[in-house]
Amino acid sequence: MKMNIKRGESNKKKKEAAPSVKIIPLGGLEQIGMNITAIEYEDTIVVIDCGLAFPEEDMLGIDLVIPDVSYLKDNIEKVKGLVVTHGHEDHIGAIPYVEKELNMPIYTTKLTMGLIENKLREHNLMNNVKRKVVKHGQTINLGAFRIEFIRSNHSIADSSGLAIYTPAGILVHTGDFKVDFTPVFGETIDLQRYAELGKKGVLALMADSTNVERPGFTPSEKTVGRTFDTLFAEHKKNRLIIATFASNVDRVQQIINSADKYGRKVVIEGRSMVNVISTASELGFIQIPDNTLIDIAQMKSYPDEQIVLITTGSQGENMAALSRIAANIHSKVSIKPGDTVIFSSSPIPGNEKAINKVINELEMKGANVIFQDTHVSGHACQEELKLIYALTKPQYAIPVHGEFRHLKRHSELAMEMGVAKENVQILNNGTVLELSTERARIAGRVTSQGILVDGLGVGDVGNIVLRDRQHLSQNGLIIVVVTLQKDGNYLVAGPDIVSRGFVYVRESENLMDECRDVVEDALYKCLNNNITDWGKIKTSIKDDLGDFLWKRTKRNPMILPIITEV
Repeated sequence: MKMNIKRGESNKKKKEAAPSVKIIPLGGLEQIGMNITAIEYEDTIVVIDCGLAFPEEDMLGIDLVIPDVSYLKDNIEKVKGLVVTHGHEDHIGAIPYVEKELNMPIYTTKLTMGLIENKLREHNLMNNVKRKVVKHGQTINLGAFRIEFIRSNHSIADSSGLAIYTPAGILVHTGDFKVDFTPVFGETIDLQRYAELGKKGVLALMADSTNVERPGFTPSEKTVGRTFDTLFAEHKKNRLIIATFASNVDRVQQIINSADKYGRKVVIEGRSMVNVISTASELGFIQIPDNTLIDIAQMKSYPDEQIVLITTGSQGENMAALSRIAANIHSKVSIKPGDTVIFSSSPIPGNEKAINKVINELEMKGANVIFQDTHVSGHACQEELKLIYALTKPQYAIPVHGEFRHLKRHSELAMEMGVAKENVQILNNGTVLELSTERARIAGRVTSQGILVDGLGVGDVGNIVLRDRQHLSQNGLIIVVVTLQKDGNYLVAGPDIVSRGFVYVRESENLMDECRDVVEDALYKCLNNNITDWGKIKTSIKDDLGDFLWKRTKRNPMILPIITEV
């Protein structure tokens, strides 16, 4: 019997492909700072964090580096909101710059929102940007996603992990975290919730990689409080100056607790420190006993042994309060012999030189500097990361927040915890990772290099300008000024040679005379050949003078010819 089967039909139902979600890191990978990640599904994009990075040594004159959000601008109709995990600069610092272009609604916890609002006020954006304060345990709906805020511990209060419920599965983003069973403020990290998510099934875990090279557990923040108590007891007769990160509210709380216990008045110095502590105090995240806090101008009314000064500058930053105090250029504080200066932070890689310079300056002025055992990290070590993997049991592991060596070590840890090798994804900034329960694949790249901020200019300094700055910083500048007769081809005045950062002219008169001769020869060579195009004349001067200076000095200054007409 002949069966009547229509073309294209099959006895078996064709299996539909599992839905997939895209994870697009726009910053924060292969670097510390500038954390920003886009999560995309069809017509929904949600952005996680929006931080800045501080410039590297070769970025001369640059103040900040912020993420390039071209991809988000090109897909602005899909962008449903910005979700922020905590209030550190590398997670919130770029928000005002990015909001001017994207105007995304912001969702985050109370203290984090307070710190973001400080920035929005500075940039006159408070009335433009929608904001919603979220509590831990609460969920919000953004397009195709539902996002849950999970209570976490870090070196700033009100930090969150995130569970992002997508059509493809649950993504868990830890934010920056540690497991602190005795936090200074609030409750311990909600490990039970991570375990419940693990039972539901976690598609991918994006976890903090900063301390993945360190074995064991990160000590509790409260251990630093005990150290401070000991230091206050040992230095009863000295003025105390303590430098820490402006955003480490729990650290400041513990210093204030010790100051109150030992009958000292507290002065807070440094603009960012004052802003953060004011906001934290207003919102109830720091408790300051009555009559403990005094203004810096009142400091002279109290003996040194009754004062503790909490300040910014623990990383040796040039214009931070401690650096200005050490260099003797602070208007209200100067170091006295016998002062005890405590660095309550660990050096960020690359800042060691600047910190050592400040320590040396302080020691030279008679201060006693203490920088050991006065800090604990806010990031999880290996055993805490293993705990999160054991609880969430993710199908995929995507290490975040760290340089390449951190991401690589984190990927090894994920495999130790049972994640299949092919399911561990080390991404670069700009990589588009497409994930489903069936497979993970790289689905392209988007623009993701940092945008440089110099003063009020955002993005107007690029690679060419930086290269020129590097050239000038290494080799200096020679300016050649010549005046030509209009409509004629002969020299009226010059050439005059001006040197900046190349040689000291008064001690190099012979060299300058020879430079003039070389420029004259190059000029006459052009004029005698009826070359009147200024571009060609300038190129000839640059080439001939550059060759001469290289032969004579083995230096290669920037040469800037200027031609005028009369």
